[in-house]
Amino acid sequence: MANYSSNPLENTDISKYVADDLKKQQGVYFPVRAGLLERIFTNKAACTEIHANADDLFTSSRVGPSYRIIGKYQQKFLEAMRIGQDPFQDQEPLLVEKLRPEGYRLLNGHHRWAAAMRVGIKRVPVRIINVATESDIRKILERSTHDKRVALDLDEVIFRPDDDPALEKALRFPNCLRYKQRIRLGTPALFYALSRHGYDIWVYAANYYSIDDIRDFFKAYSVHVDGIITGIAKKQENNAASDVSLEKMIANKYSKTLHIDNDMVLLTRKNGGGFEEYELDVAPEAWSKRVIEILEEIESHE
Repeated sequence: MANYSSNPLENTDISKYVADDLKKQQGVYFPVRAGLLERIFTNKAACTEIHANADDLFTSSRVGPSYRIIGKYQQKFLEAMRIGQDPFQDQEPLLVEKLRPEGYRLLNGHHRWAAAMRVGIKRVPVRIINVATESDIRKILERSTHDKRVALDLDEVIFRPDDDPALEKALRFPNCLRYKQRIRLGTPALFYALSRHGYDIWVYAANYYSIDDIRDFFKAYSVHVDGIITGIAKKQENNAASDVSLEKMIANKYSKTLHIDNDMVLLTRKNGGGFEEYELDVAPEAWSKRVIEILEEIESHE
């Protein structure tokens, strides 16, 4: 089988391999943006082209890899290989970002990557995404002339299940083929109102999404988003100091921030300027209308 090694790496010392890999990356490797065609057509990569992520708990000296989890994946992969099946047939692709000078860095899937190497799988499914870097965020903040921002959670607030009673119409062809997410009714109108009132729009997501896809997705609805931060769940899990400093940098740019949730709008002000709460006790189809009313009320008092 072309995708399997004739000599399974059952005795690979993952901790040593990762430590050597991280040392190799220092001062040489850094993330770069992958083009659309590369992201569309690259669906597999050699395990040796994939590199560990220094910011992941997998590589942390206080946590490190779980050999129990790696072992479970090893057993699963070996059983699939034994009966001639694709070991990754029921697995999500590994999430990676492109690196210079070569290869990819893992964003999610370290244990499956390690297990694949240990059983001799040469190539694994991947999905390349572009995530916001510190440089990207600094450029957004430097270009912005606004001192107000809004923060919304994509997964919890904006993206909605297909059976939600209040959804925007699905995108038309060909966008409907590329973007499967459905959004809450009135979201484009709300974003338009926020932009009109001078708010930078920042969207956050626990899951990893490519920032290019999110930006283009909202463009298809004729609205603009300024900042896109994804993979929050991983970042909170790792509690990386760099991520904390980035959020502080964003917050310090703006004199006030609107946090819009499913049930509440919270207005906070910089430098201990207090906060204001507004409840959203309305039917789903009236959610955006009520948020815009609150926005108008806030702005009328400024």
